[in-house]
Order: sequence, then C-alpha cells, then structure tokens
Amino acid sequence: MKIYTRTGDEGTTRLFGGDRVAKDDPRIAAYGTVDETNAQVGMARAHLRARDLGNAPEGAPFGGSLAEVLRRLQEELFTVGADLATPVGSTPVVPRIEARHVERLEQEIDAFQAELPELKQFILPGGVPGGAALHAARTTCRRAERLGVRAEAEAEGEINHQALVYLNRLSDLFFVLARWANHRIGEKEDRWAPDGDDA
Repeated sequence: MKIYTRTGDEGTTRLFGGDRVAKDDPRIAAYGTVDETNAQVGMARAHLRARDLGNAPEGAPFGGSLAEVLRRLQEELFTVGADLATPVGSTPVVPRIEARHVERLEQEIDAFQAELPELKQFILPGGVPGGAALHAARTTCRRAERLGVRAEAEAEGEINHQALVYLNRLSDLFFVLARWANHRIGEKEDRWAPDGDDA
C-alpha cells in the first residue's frame, strides 16, 4: 500500500462515510488532534517502558504495568478517531465508543488516584520525561474534546457524543497517570506559587 495517494492535494479528505470535506473541517481537526494525543501517549510509553513502576493499583479494570495500560489507551484512541471520522448512521460499520468505555476510565481514575497524596493546590506540568509527556497528552486531549464539541455543533446528529465524553474523562486520567508515574519514581511535584513561594 502506498503512503501517498495525491487525493488530498486540493485540500480535501474523505470521511469513512464517503463524503469529501475540507481538511480544516472541525471533524478532521478533532480526530487529527486525537492522533496527536496518541503520539504523545506513545512518547510517554517509550520513556516509561524501562522504569520499574510496579503494577497498576488494585481496582484498575485491566491491571498490568503502566506501559500496558497506556498501550490499551492507544488502542482506544484509534477507536475514538475512527468514530469521529465516521458520521453516525453512515454505511461503514466501525467500533463506537460507548458508556462502558467511559465507566472503565472512571474506575481507573479512582484506582490510581487512591495511591496519590491529596492534591491541595495546582501543580506545574512536568516531572520525569514520561510524566511530562502524559501532562502534554492531557492538554492535547482537552483540545481534541473542544474541537469535537465544535464539530458536534456544526454537524448535528453526526457525531457520537460518547466519544466526546470519553475524551473528557481520558484527559482526567492522563493527569492522574502523570502524577502517579512521577510519584512512583519519587519525583517531587512542583506546586504553583503565584507569590513566588512554593515552600
């Protein structure tokens, strides 16, 4: 299969449903940003793979190592992308994000959060490279959600709303996972100190 097709040289691309739309269409922007998020998760995995962080907390739906949890989230992000790229009701049958996917994210948020110190003030994104990459994935995921909301407003009835709910919850999970990875490695969190004193 060739990587290039030349079909998009005029600034349009094809949805899974067959319609051609502009490459800056909100739907394209949304699932393109989901792809950005996925790449940042891959970067986090690359940084954290060699770290022995132990297994995910008891109560996390899938368990395993953090790298394994991130691998599953990458798979699900592909599902989100396919979902957003395929108008609801179109002929192609693609996997769709459902309420059960969101519920699993909530279970993981609760399980990982339970192992963290209480958060009493804002923290600065950062830490070890893997933790910092997860913070970056969180912000990109939020942008994907915002773009998805715009796409939903402009293409009423064509966007699966559960995909947007999923992105909202996933960004929360990335925040918790970034904190968890830094905590397990022993990296101190930098607290936001608007007065210049973080003591």
